[in-house]
Amino acid sequence: MRQFFRSFLTCLLLMAFSVPGISQEGSKVHAGVDLMSRYVWRGMNLGGSSPSIQPCLKFDFISGNTNHTLSTGFWGAYTFSNTAGQEVDMFIVYSFKEFLSLTLTDYFAPGVDFSSEGGNFFNYDKDSTSHVLEGTISFNGTRKFPFTFLVAVNFFGNDSRRINLDGSSGEIFFSNYFEAGYKTELGDVALNLFVGATLTKPDEGASEVGYYGNTSAGIINLGIKASKSLTITDSFSIPVQASLVANPEAGNVFMVFGFSF
Repeated sequence: MRQFFRSFLTCLLLMAFSVPGISQEGSKVHAGVDLMSRYVWRGMNLGGSSPSIQPCLKFDFISGNTNHTLSTGFWGAYTFSNTAGQEVDMFIVYSFKEFLSLTLTDYFAPGVDFSSEGGNFFNYDKDSTSHVLEGTISFNGTRKFPFTFLVAVNFFGNDSRRINLDGSSGEIFFSNYFEAGYKTELGDVALNLFVGATLTKPDEGASEVGYYGNTSAGIINLGIKASKSLTITDSFSIPVQASLVANPEAGNVFMVFGFSF
C-alpha cells in the first residue's frame, strides 16, 4: 500500500512538471496567492490566531474536446502562529463542461512537529502518515440553475479513527462532508450562500472525535461569502472576499476577509 501511494505521488509530480513539454494550446499554468485574515475551512479554524498565506500552483490540461479538462497542482497554507501547523495539498481535478467535477485531494498537514514520523512528507504508512486522501464529486451550478452540491469522503490516511473496546485505535471513520450552495449577484458583488454537514457520528461514550472536530453528526459549515474585483487602475484589479461562517455543531462563528494576487 505504501508503495502504491509513493507511485501516486511520483505520477502527480511528473504530470505537473511535464507541462512545459505540452503545446501552449493544450495547457495553462496558474500561479497565485490568497492572503486571508484566518484559515477557516469547512467550519474549522485551522490557522490559529494568525492570518494565513495560501499559495497555489495549478496546471490545466485541456483535451481536443474542450468539454473535458484535467487539472493538477498544489495548494498550501502558512501562518505566523506557533500553535498552528502548515499545510501542503496536492490535487487532481477532472471537469466536464465546468459544471461537474471529480477531485482527488491529498491533504498533508503534519501539525507543528515536523520531526515526528508523521511530519515526513513521503511517509504513506496508513498508521502513522499525516496525509489524508479524499475523493470529491461536485456540481458547480449553471447560470440557469445556480445551485451547487458537493460530496466528499476520506478514504485513506490520517482520518479520525474509531476507538476499540480495549481503548486501542481502530479503523478510520471514512469521514464524509456534504455541502449545498446557492450563487447569486447583487450589483457587482457575487454572493454564495452555503450549508455543509457531516453525517459521520462519533461515539461520545468512547471519547471519539470526528475529523471536523465534531462530537455528533450535524451542520458544521453555514454562512455567506461575498466577492468582487476591486479596481486599482484601468488594467489592474484585485479580487477581494469576505465571509461570515458559523459552525452550529461547535457553537463557533468566524468573520474572514481576504484578497488574491
